[in-house]
Amino acid sequence: MSSSESPRLPDLERLRSFDTPTVCNAIELFEFRSPAEGYMDRRIASCFPELPPMVGYAATATFRSSVPASPEQVAAGFSFQQLESFSELPGPAIVVIEDLDDPPAGATFGDGMCLTYHTFGAVGLVTSGAARDIDNVRALKFPCFSNGVMSGHGHCHFEAVSVPVKVGGMTIHQGDLLHGDCNGIVTIPMEIAAEIPYACEKYLEYESIVLDRLRQGHSDLSGHKTALIEMQRLLAELKIELKRRVGL
Repeated sequence: MSSSESPRLPDLERLRSFDTPTVCNAIELFEFRSPAEGYMDRRIASCFPELPPMVGYAATATFRSSVPASPEQVAAGFSFQQLESFSELPGPAIVVIEDLDDPPAGATFGDGMCLTYHTFGAVGLVTSGAARDIDNVRALKFPCFSNGVMSGHGHCHFEAVSVPVKVGGMTIHQGDLLHGDCNGIVTIPMEIAAEIPYACEKYLEYESIVLDRLRQGHSDLSGHKTALIEMQRLLAELKIELKRRVGL
């Protein structure tokens, strides 16, 4: 891909059919970034791990609840600005909120916010802060990820929207492509995003060479070693193919 070309948009429905660890494995095949980068740390956990994967584009904001909003912040109407920003994204929004209070002084979200986001087309929420109204939000089937739960909301307000935020040890920018499920959250580089579904399919196909033998109870070490070597050979060839497909 030349520097003048815009990256192709990925098929989000296909991406949603894979779990997040498989997406991480697929990203590694491109050797585009370190395999120790690009995913949030364990501070960010799924509130509803039973829900299927979510895929969307980050709509970012910073948040504080330890002190009241200033008159300027109230006048800015950041909540409305955030909803308006959804239409500027290339696909469905995932709200990503950095809680500037450490530790959190109040919950970052509850059922009212999640119902609003859901109604305006968002497909999930991720925050470094806390959650509340868990049972009511669960009923929405709206994926949420947080750093814990607390009952009160304090002086909850946004301090900025559509800005870089730090969540789970990562910096997330407005419009970043995210994939998340019960295993956590990963960012997908747009430069390779369109090829990730294909990479996932091929990775699972080659991985099954080893796993299917184990599931069938084959415990001969020689056969296991042969299967591993074959999987590794095919993955090495796949890396070459994938890099060619994206122009790396």
